[in-house]
Amino acid sequence: MVLRCLQIVEKDINPYIDQWEEEHIYPAKKVFKKFGEAGLLGITRSTDYGGLGLDYTYTMAFTEALGMSCKHGGVPMSIMVHTDCSTPALANNLDNGCFSFGSDELKRQFLTPSIAGDVVSAIGVSEPGAGSDVAGIRTNAVRRGDDLVINGEKMWITNGCQADWICLLANTSQGPPHKNKSLICVPMDTPGVKVLANIKKIGNHSSDTGHLFFDDVRVPAKYIIGEEGQGFTYQMLQFQEERLAGSIITVAGMDAAIQETINYTRQRQIFGAPVLNNQVVHFTLAELQTEVECLRALLYQAADLMVKGENVTLLASMAKLKAGKLSREVADKCLQYWGGMGYSAETAVSRFFRDSRLMSIGAGADEVMLSIICKLLGTLPKPSKP
Repeated sequence: MVLRCLQIVEKDINPYIDQWEEEHIYPAKKVFKKFGEAGLLGITRSTDYGGLGLDYTYTMAFTEALGMSCKHGGVPMSIMVHTDCSTPALANNLDNGCFSFGSDELKRQFLTPSIAGDVVSAIGVSEPGAGSDVAGIRTNAVRRGDDLVINGEKMWITNGCQADWICLLANTSQGPPHKNKSLICVPMDTPGVKVLANIKKIGNHSSDTGHLFFDDVRVPAKYIIGEEGQGFTYQMLQFQEERLAGSIITVAGMDAAIQETINYTRQRQIFGAPVLNNQVVHFTLAELQTEVECLRALLYQAADLMVKGENVTLLASMAKLKAGKLSREVADKCLQYWGGMGYSAETAVSRFFRDSRLMSIGAGADEVMLSIICKLLGTLPKPSKP
């Protein structure tokens, strides 16, 4: 599995990185098909729908290999969205730490081609006025007979410019914000779906990021995943896979950044000796690698608990928080030791510096992770009585 991943990356991704970064998009469907043919887009998914039926530890191994071998963050992030963000709630439960809410019909229509790599998927949660505040989304899906009519706007949507379908979170009633939402499978070629722009970002350039509008988009009500009104709960569960996958990719990126910095500073001479010979340099890199190994151990523990079917919200939130903060430290300190070359756009360390900054923002900002952790630890202050 890992070997096949590395082969695809070396043949079908890395040679084209610079071109895709310049174009701010990559051929996702072509790349996905390669991974789909290798069975790598449905590792934990049921064999009934084309998956391998393995447990989450295999997904971790694949994700780590993908993050380590790719020379940038855009494509791994795009693949992760497809495998760990838009499909978990739909996917089949094999008592392997995953969960399932989608009907057999929905799985065959949307999950099977996603696993095969025949389609590209996206997750539609964030809006201009509601990013980490998921309860505050305003996109609505109103019942009209057997259909839903969707109106609203989604922003910062990875794969949004070339997705074939989107797992959309929308309000389907007027009830409390945590009980009035549903996840809906929406084909992107449905009339009324409009892609306004591919948002230009400071990093992850090859991963397209859509700004989407939904104008009287009509889909069958049976496209709701699981129970109507349970979308917020389902999305909170999906976030755990997303946050773990993002952390795993980030750990792999930090490994690569540190190793490349070691190699470069061993060769780069300053004042007649390698930069690496300076104690502050090799001590700093040793400490950074130690921190990375601690985070990796946390992720492995979370994966083990997920396989056992336990709630990993606390550890996933801790891992994402640590991954975001540590990646910023690793990127900054490693880049410093590259000197002027580190400030050059084409070097791998500068690309990691740009790409990794998203980790503290996407899928819940650092501050949201801290709030979740405090809530689960019971340390949040109680509201004062009026």
